[in-house]
Amino acid sequence: MIDMERKKMCGLSAGEMHDFIKNEGFSHEHALALANAIYKKGAGNFFSIPKIPKKLMGFLSSCAVTGVYSPVTSEKSSDGTKKYLFTNQDGLHFESVFIPDGKRNTVCVSTQSGCRMGCPFCVTGKYGFHGNLDAGDIVNQVIGISEADTITHVVFMGMGEPMDNIENVIKACGILSAEWGKALSQANITISTVGITPGVKKFLEKSGCNLTLSLFSPFPDERRMVVPAETKYPANSIIDIMKSYPLGKKRRLSVAYVMINGVNDTDRHLGGLKELLGRTGIRVNLLPYHRIGNDINRSSPVERMMYFKHNLVTSGISASIRKSRGADISAACGLLASGFKHEAL
Repeated sequence: MIDMERKKMCGLSAGEMHDFIKNEGFSHEHALALANAIYKKGAGNFFSIPKIPKKLMGFLSSCAVTGVYSPVTSEKSSDGTKKYLFTNQDGLHFESVFIPDGKRNTVCVSTQSGCRMGCPFCVTGKYGFHGNLDAGDIVNQVIGISEADTITHVVFMGMGEPMDNIENVIKACGILSAEWGKALSQANITISTVGITPGVKKFLEKSGCNLTLSLFSPFPDERRMVVPAETKYPANSIIDIMKSYPLGKKRRLSVAYVMINGVNDTDRHLGGLKELLGRTGIRVNLLPYHRIGNDINRSSPVERMMYFKHNLVTSGISASIRKSRGADISAACGLLASGFKHEAL
């Protein structure tokens, strides 16, 4: 557990680290060495950092901690996916998922312990809201796991609603993409949201990372029944913001569409998607549905998902089908929540 009276370095920018040490006579270069050791090497203590003076090691050890910590337990899927359970200094529990896929290694990170969006098909929502994670907690899900050196992509699709914790999310994105940080390309970092308009606007203005909107249905009355945020923040308005925002060369704006057999996979829904997203440049990710408990709903058959993809693509809308991973350990989309069985690390 992190000493709450000491300054936590993980979660700070290199500039903020310099502000903390400069009055002791240390330079910006020293701060850069400190940031590189924490974010690239996951340094757990200051004495393991070779490029800072002993005097700085002593100063930091007296009043700060690196703030890097490891998950408390993990569980591995039959498909190689690995789910981690973390507990931060405030006692908040949250999960992340490591997904290996050839040369692509993705970490799905949480932004909150639980969630207050109240979507009925989501286990995290049923867990309730317990608190926001700070930027250090978010970054630790990337640098604190054993696969940290192999990570190529980060998706903010774990527990919580990123736009409900927007300042910490933007700061974490900055750390993960900075040269002095994890140095990932912004094109390899994606934020998923059910749509909170002020947060979406701020994210598009302040970050160059990708954005995905969870849609469920192109029809507002249907979406409102599954995504309560639709009442205050209509998806149509958010899509208008997305399609009017100038894109960088590598930035992607997407819609995530979880397909439920006989519920939102009809030709009427396909037509609604075409009308809503045609000529916008927004791509569609089609996802299988994961049941919860005694839920009578089932995911759309693969053939139906392929039908949707084919028709979207032929109408000029980029579309793909996302493969389900880690469902056997409740690590797939919508299934993350504390309280599941975990094996000791």
